[in-house]
Amino acid sequence: MQAPPGNIQSVGKAVAILRVFENGQPQRVSDVARAAQIGQSTASRLLSTLEAAGLLERDPVANLYRLGPDMITLGGVALNQHPLFRGSRQTLQNLAGRLGLGANVAIRRENSVLYLANFEGPEAPRNHTIAGRRDPLHATSMGKCLLLSVPVEERAALLGELVRYTSATITDLDALNEAVDEVERRGFAVDVDEFALGRASVAAPIRDAQGAVIGAMSISGPATALRLDERQGELAAIVVETADRIGSGLGYTAAIA
Repeated sequence: MQAPPGNIQSVGKAVAILRVFENGQPQRVSDVARAAQIGQSTASRLLSTLEAAGLLERDPVANLYRLGPDMITLGGVALNQHPLFRGSRQTLQNLAGRLGLGANVAIRRENSVLYLANFEGPEAPRNHTIAGRRDPLHATSMGKCLLLSVPVEERAALLGELVRYTSATITDLDALNEAVDEVERRGFAVDVDEFALGRASVAAPIRDAQGAVIGAMSISGPATALRLDERQGELAAIVVETADRIGSGLGYTAAIA
């Protein structure tokens, strides 16, 4: 295969460098070079270029790079351009305030759950946003909802090995398919300790005008705050109704009480 022109290679390497910072940790030049699989001198030049563009910034004392303030501008613009974010933001904020729990909306991005927005109530506080975070499809309630958009015969290739995060994580594809079928039957999904110990969530799929699953929303927080042994029916009804209301703003025609 013929190699792409040099300028295209440079763009690809710059993108690979930016992706190194997805874990939220500051990076040294050597760490970036290793993670992006490029030479250290190339990494150093590209890091300097990205710093000059405002996409990265460097701590002059520790000599560590982190994402720069111009990334906030780009990220905010990207979010505000997304119809699902615009159509759900106020609803989620109101719901988090009313329930005191987390309220989230996400889409499927390849084999991951990609958070578009999250709001936290006083019973589920966080000191950081999880907008932009990617979580596994098979180990989250929103992920099971989003898998409704993937034909059964394509799931194995999409998901690959089902990684175990806790003893409650589903790692068998047949069992996962059964869990997704259950989401289709009852209209919601539940996660208790599957991705993180002590965390729980209830989610429902969001559909568009054609009835296709285009996203998911969830209520989340500490398992002790959700108390699903007592409140699963109540919270499930809330997420199903909320997901349908969000979808209705995008043309979905489900009957809403």
